[in-house]
Amino acid sequence: MDKAIRQNTKMFALLKGLLFSYIITALILLLLSFLMLKLDLSSTVISGGINFAYIVSAFIGGFFVGKKIEQRKFLWGLIMGVFYFVVLMLISLMMNRVSPLPMGSLLTVFIICDLSGMLGGMVS
Repeated sequence: MDKAIRQNTKMFALLKGLLFSYIITALILLLLSFLMLKLDLSSTVISGGINFAYIVSAFIGGFFVGKKIEQRKFLWGLIMGVFYFVVLMLISLMMNRVSPLPMGSLLTVFIICDLSGMLGGMVS
């Protein structure tokens, strides 16, 4: 019974971290869209801003999950990064109905999200 409660708490912490990550993502993308409205940003700057949103959000989510779980923090941060990426791609596929990125870029974003989440978990 105690093991089931601990397992449930870990999943709940993971879901909280995921929600927190997407709130951070929304805020960063809102700021980026405001800057796009007011300034004439190049596509390179926009792409960098989107990658920055991925990195910061997955890092903060991994940090949050690592603080809550307190065991194997790097692993839970990595799991957080994987879930962040999966939900991101599922939402993107539902919105676009086509592949969101070329396969090389998709792999790059996957690695960015995973490593950022794992780093957040390790730092926590």
